[in-house]
Parts: sequence; structure tokens; C-alpha cells
Amino acid sequence: MKNLFSLLFFSSVWFLNAQTSAALVDYYPPGPMPDRIITSWKTDPSTSFAVNWRTAVTVTKGIGQIAVASASPDFDSIMVTEAISEMLVSDLSAAYYHSLNFTGLKPNTTYVYRVGDGQNTWSEWIHFHTAEAKEAPFSFIYFGDAQNDIKSKWSRTIRQAYSDLPKADFMLHAGDLINVAQRDHEWGEWFYAGGWIYQNIPSVPTPGNHEYARVNNKTILSKHWRPSFTLPENGPTGLEESVYYLDYQGTRVISLNTTAYLSFDQDSISQMLWLDKVLQNNPNKWTVVTMHHPVYSPAGDRDNPSLRNGLKTLFDKYNVDVVLQGHDHTYARGGNNLPIGATVIDSTGPVYAVSVSGPKMYLSNLLPWIDRAAVETQLYQLVQVNKDTLTYEAYTTLGELYDKFKLIKTGNGRKKFIDLAPPGLKERIDLTTARLEKLNAAERGKWIERFNAYKARKLVHEEAIKALTTKGKMVKAKKKK
Repeated sequence: MKNLFSLLFFSSVWFLNAQTSAALVDYYPPGPMPDRIITSWKTDPSTSFAVNWRTAVTVTKGIGQIAVASASPDFDSIMVTEAISEMLVSDLSAAYYHSLNFTGLKPNTTYVYRVGDGQNTWSEWIHFHTAEAKEAPFSFIYFGDAQNDIKSKWSRTIRQAYSDLPKADFMLHAGDLINVAQRDHEWGEWFYAGGWIYQNIPSVPTPGNHEYARVNNKTILSKHWRPSFTLPENGPTGLEESVYYLDYQGTRVISLNTTAYLSFDQDSISQMLWLDKVLQNNPNKWTVVTMHHPVYSPAGDRDNPSLRNGLKTLFDKYNVDVVLQGHDHTYARGGNNLPIGATVIDSTGPVYAVSVSGPKMYLSNLLPWIDRAAVETQLYQLVQVNKDTLTYEAYTTLGELYDKFKLIKTGNGRKKFIDLAPPGLKERIDLTTARLEKLNAAERGKWIERFNAYKARKLVHEEAIKALTTKGKMVKAKKKK
């Protein structure tokens, strides 16, 4: 009787909400079968992994089963874990969201797991490989904003990335996964686009401004965020699962919540204090930061000086290696400490990257900090870490290599930066006639001025490379003599 009452109550809530959401059709309704299954980490990646999924309100309990994988279809010693289950009422429906954390696992081991109601309704058996307990080579995929037309136009990006890079150990999403924070349909598209990829390649997401909503005159994180993901809760109080860090095979990966940082004084202070401790007490060789708003903005006249005055000071102080960002819907890679004119230089501090994986595009401002740019281009990035070398590669959604660099640790906090952008590959910064015609006279004039200045800087860069190459050939020729 109790379950029947709950079902009737939440059905009525769903009806009222549906009426106020322009009578949208629920194309991704919850059912008895687990859907929106996604893996991540809450605790040590070498001995655990977390799983989240969704069911209809009639399924109030979630169960996970796990065993060491075998080529045999019969699994031995299946362990059972009960999920934490919570109701979420969206603009389209009510559903139960289930989360669990498999713990006590063996490092560097392939497991099979499934989730369900513990009785007759289960997902398929899915593989998951735990991390090594020590420093070891690994790679991950980094996506900028998905945000718009997620099913129709972002899906090709994540699927191309998986097709090219299926051995990646996790996926990093730099915010704005969706466009409207509380709209269940958009979350449905995001889960549809990644599909079963999310089930065995864990996600490391950081929230963007579009994961925030205005509710009762307050700016709050989407109610979908925490039920959809299980992430470390080692961040500042009140920012759990949006500000966090995890250590993966010799690399510390840090997520910062820049929307909270820019919106609330207390959240900026708490993140600064927390970040200082996390960077100061970091035993790992490499440090990767992901955050949504860029330290150096590459789009239009956008700027975030408070991020430079605050977070950047700590990035420089503790020699962070790379900062992976989104928000500005264009591609840029560079840094204030990486001067144009050399492809191999000693450096400290981070390399900054801003990228976009979805179809929404802004014009680049082509400012001097940018060493490689692209406009009107959907991309994904692969980052590989192997001992003293970090390799970064950016690919277009067609799988074409567009940008590349290496960082090599040389000791005493120094790094060697090597620019490996494909030689002879023309940068995608020319606007089509149709795109130019959409700009008013002032916008067009500013774009042309910045475009010409950028091309002039790059010409100096190319001439410097030629001079260095010629000098190197002359030195080699003298040595041969």
C-alpha cells in the first residue's frame, strides 16, 4: 500500500511538472531496467570504483554484483553491494537514482559487474579495470563543453574519441555537459550520447555555469549532479563532489568549481585555502587541474581576472603542469610563460588549454598568450602520462591530429616544453564568408585586426623555427666534417 501511495504521489508530481515544462515529451523515461549507468571514483582508483544508475520509482532498491573477470562465462566469488537510493523529481518525471562504491578490490585487475534490483532485473555484465597502486603509464580523454545539440552533434565527438582511443583510462569533462541545469531531457541526451562508454571508462566531471540554476532567487548546483555521479568528497564543505582531487598512478587530478568561485566570496576563499593544502601536500610527479572558466580567456572580450589573481598564483607557486578548461567554445593552447619563437624551451608553471567538443562556437580573440588556435571546430584531446613525460594531443571530431606538445620533467621543478603541432598543417582560424557576414561592422573590424596580428606573430614564430632548424643542420654538417 505504501509503495502504491508513493507511486500515485510522484505520478501526480510528474504530471504537474510536465505541464509547466511546455508539455515536453519524455524521450528518455525511467523504467524498471537500469539506465544512465556511469562509473567514476569516490575513493582509491586502485582498490575501488563507483557506479551510478537510474530506475523507475517502482524500483526502490539497487544492488551491485562484482567478480574478477574471466574468459569463462561462469564467474566465481561474486560479491554483492547494496546501493544508496534516492528519489529525484525532475521537470519530466520521478525516478530513483542509485549509487554504490565497490571497495576492497585488487589493483590492476579486470572485474565484471552488473547492477539491478537484486531479483530479476539486471544490466548486462560490464568490464572495469582498476588502476595500478603505483606510478605507471596511463592516458585520459579531455572534453571541452558538450552543452548543445548533445544527441545530434556532440555524440559523434565522444564516439570518435572512443573509436580512436579505446584504451584511455578515464574521461575528463571540463563543465557544461548540458545547457539547462534542471532539464532532464538534456541529461537524457548526454547519457544517450555516451551510452555504454560511460559504463567501463570512468568519468571525471567538473561543473560549469550551465550545471547551475536559479531556484528561489538562489544559484544552486543542478539537482541532477550528485545523484548522477559518485565523486570524491575530499573538497571544501558545501562543495562536495564538485571540488575534489584523486590520485591516479602518480598524477594528482584536481577539479575546481569556478562557477562557485566566481559567484560566492566564501566559495572562492574556501577553494583557495583547500587548493593550497592539496598542492602543498602532493606526493605525485604530475599535477593536472580541470576547471570550467579559463584563467586566460580565448573568446571575444571575456576575461576572468579574479582567477588569475587567485588560482593562478597557486598554479605558479606549486608548478602545476596543465590546466584543462572549457566555457569559451573555441580552441586555444598556450601560456604566459611559453614565449612564441621557440618550440623547445625550459619552463615552469602550467600549460593552459581551452577546448570545445560540442557544436556551439564562439570567435577566438587570438590574444598573444595563444600558441595554437582553432575556430568553428569540434575537438577532443588525449593526454598520456609515462614516467617523466606528459604528451598532449588534440584531435578534430574527424579523428585528425590538430595540436600536440610534450612536457618532460628535467628535475628541480623544471620542465622542458616541446611544441609538436603538426608542421605544415594550416590552423583552422579562417572564417567562412557566411560567418563573417553575421558580424556587424565593429565586430568584423575587431576580428580582422586580431586575425592579422595573430598571423604576424605566427610568421615570426615560423621564421624562428626555420632559423633554428637551419642552424641545427649547419652544426650537424660541421660535426660530420
